Amino acid sequence: MLYMTRMDVAFPPHLSAAQIADFQAREKEYSGNLQREGTIVGIWRIVGEYANHCLFDVPDNDTLHEVLSGFPMFPYMKIKVTPLAKHPNSIS
Repeated sequence: MLYMTRMDVAFPPHLSAAQIADFQAREKEYSGNLQREGTIVGIWRIVGEYANHCLFDVPDNDTLHEVLSGFPMFPYMKIKVTPLAKHPNSIS
């Protein structure tokens, strides 16, 4: 199943720059692994915001939840999930 997500990140003010940099490095590694294995099939930055849209290809809701909760920044994310279905006018 395909899922489009919007992920907004908001770090609490008590985190140091070093802690945030550590989260960012671990997030990059986790995201890269998901992309290489085909779980994330697209990722786009939202201009002017600390947010992104990701397109996930996973078998079900439970798998998506497991993947999302594995993100190092998960505790600091607001995530909106939109399940996608093939549009009847799609030619692909």
